[in-house]
Amino acid sequence: FFPQVDSANTGRVLASDAAVFLKKSGLTDLVLGKIWDLADTDGKGILNKQEFFVALRLVACAQNGLDVSLSSLSLPVPPPRFTDTSSPLLHSGAASADIPWAVKLEDKAKYDAIFDSLNPVNGLLSGDKVKPVLLNSKLPVDILGRVWELSDIDRDGMLDRDEFAVAMFLVYCALEKEPVPMSLPAALVPPSKRKPVSVPGAMPLIPSSLSAKESHPSLPPVGILPAKTPLTQ
Repeated sequence: FFPQVDSANTGRVLASDAAVFLKKSGLTDLVLGKIWDLADTDGKGILNKQEFFVALRLVACAQNGLDVSLSSLSLPVPPPRFTDTSSPLLHSGAASADIPWAVKLEDKAKYDAIFDSLNPVNGLLSGDKVKPVLLNSKLPVDILGRVWELSDIDRDGMLDRDEFAVAMFLVYCALEKEPVPMSLPAALVPPSKRKPVSVPGAMPLIPSSLSAKESHPSLPPVGILPAKTPLTQ
């Protein structure tokens, strides 16, 4: 993307050129303004290559429902998408099925061991069995409720092995003081739950969690506890 904007190969991008390019992300001017302010650290109206990369990563965060903030830069997100014929992603047909799963193999093995220790029935754990594990993290109840909502991808009130791995991944992220996203990023959707995307890469990828069963959301098991934590965040 950088050579497209820096066609003269100067190693920097002017605000006017960057604005034209970033608008192709389909994000609102308000969000793009916030992205620019975070990337243009010293307010000089020019981005070097590193700052441009920060802007691209923040675009990707915004497109995947994450907060536009510097704390989101370390979260796993697929590359940003731009509605432009010269965008390399348009021709590669980069659907969410091609994005590597954010849960690493060695971590998955650990999460599977915890899953098996909770005596799953037919490969599923009920909310009652998952609840003590979540509460054990000592995270605020509202955060745990969101972890449950995001990890119960098929909204059946139970977690299978892959969904449980997502829940554990989000819990460990939260314990590392990383924000739990409001919607599940494509990179976190387990490959077993991904739907083939037939639209070209220019279209925003809809997370598979937004299924038709959305109208009957399962109540998070932790939601029944009173949220005593002050909303400091």
